Amino acid sequence: MKVLVTGGAGFIGRSVVDLLTASGHDVRVFDRALPGGADLRDPAAMDRAVSGVDAVVHQAAMVGLGVDLQDLPEYAGCNDLGTAVLLAAMARHGVRRLVLASSMVVYGDGAYTCLEHGPVRAGVRHEQDLSAGLFEPTCPRCGAGVTPEVIDEDAALDPRSVYAATKLAQEHLAAAWAHASGSRCAALRYHNVYGPGMPRDTPYAGVAALFRSALAAGRAPQVFEDGGQRRDFVHVRDVAAANLAALSWVDDPATASFRAFNIASGAPRTVGDLAIALAGVMAGPDPVVTGQFRAGDVRHIVASPARAGTELGFTAAVPFEEGMAEFAAA
Repeated sequence: MKVLVTGGAGFIGRSVVDLLTASGHDVRVFDRALPGGADLRDPAAMDRAVSGVDAVVHQAAMVGLGVDLQDLPEYAGCNDLGTAVLLAAMARHGVRRLVLASSMVVYGDGAYTCLEHGPVRAGVRHEQDLSAGLFEPTCPRCGAGVTPEVIDEDAALDPRSVYAATKLAQEHLAAAWAHASGSRCAALRYHNVYGPGMPRDTPYAGVAALFRSALAAGRAPQVFEDGGQRRDFVHVRDVAAANLAALSWVDDPATASFRAFNIASGAPRTVGDLAIALAGVMAGPDPVVTGQFRAGDVRHIVASPARAGTELGFTAAVPFEEGMAEFAAA
């Protein structure tokens, strides 16, 4: 297939481009960071980019929690207006296959079980509780402690940051485009992606990159809250493999018009585990648990990768320890 990869010069995009090319696809890269690169919001540039392609793998986005709400217009412009311009161009040119890079942030906090009330979704954590070191969510009905569970793609969506809201809007735009044009979209809800080439030393970097930068400078990683936040860390090579599998899925006329997939390792770790692992392989200072917190962060978000395994044939292959050692040395 002739495939357009937006954001193809970025952290995940480069791995996707390399794998698609190695798998025999003819890849065209669109990225404003490249020499002569244009903005996704430019309709003429998007017409040129999608002309003649068979499919689009849409990685381009402004990522991370950002600095503050003053980032809101840029997030909405890059992620949502940019996606809308892309989809309109695809409709004009009859391009009906889309793989969309979405995110686990669309879920908000994860799934929990209350002993009395059964399955519940935790509410937004209050600043006064976080300041007092009360990090664990409680049952929204009785206030009792809850047990974290895995979350699947049918869970209610509850974005809790500007970035999360724009990723959910991307999914909604893509679903509307797919239904209206008779097209197919696979939305890949990436969990915590890490690996060589991660952006670093910016307010938009992921936690793994922040820890690695600190250790490389001889500083202890600063672990927020108590380090017990549970996440699923998935290697960028596995994410690229998921995109390749999803490209085959959208090429199958028997598939649904829109389908979301968790892209995760299935082996959750805590943020504290991550800091300890990186400090160990980099022979750096032990992590420091600070008790600090960020507005918009969630406590536990752990996904079931079962749907991706069954329907895409994708299973993450890079073990956590191996991936961290490679990431530390990159």
